Amino acid sequence: MRIGIGYDVHRLVEGRKLILGGVEIPHYRGLLGHSDADVLVHAVMDALLGAAGAGDIGKHFPDSDERYKGISSLRLLESVRKHLADKGYRVNNIDTVIVAQKPKLAPYLELMAVSIAETLETERERVNIKATTTEGLGFAGAEEGIAAQAVAMIVHN
Repeated sequence: MRIGIGYDVHRLVEGRKLILGGVEIPHYRGLLGHSDADVLVHAVMDALLGAAGAGDIGKHFPDSDERYKGISSLRLLESVRKHLADKGYRVNNIDTVIVAQKPKLAPYLELMAVSIAETLETERERVNIKATTTEGLGFAGAEEGIAAQAVAMIVHN
């Protein structure tokens, strides 16, 4: 068994879609980034890569590479899954938390978990997603950005 952690944050801006866990969330602002800026999937990827001792998403998918401009983070997660499989690993479980003041995310958490589990070709029960606010404190509380944290356990086949 191996365990990794992941963390990501992106700024909220107008003119972008809000994508979290591969799900488009209705909101008047979205996250700024080179890809679709899906902080949840980015945190999951970093946790998985860390568990495998394989660096981080910046190493595998640099923002200087135009191939990743505007790409769905689920496509990148699929690539991480394949990388882990090539090393003989599979996902045991993932636990995450999204930190956002708004919008309310509870109605979308199940869709996010299903999206991530399907991309990782694992059972839905192996992916847990939570959301919290910061009670108005910090950049998330001021609605300047959204953050996500993830912990992942992988096992060798």
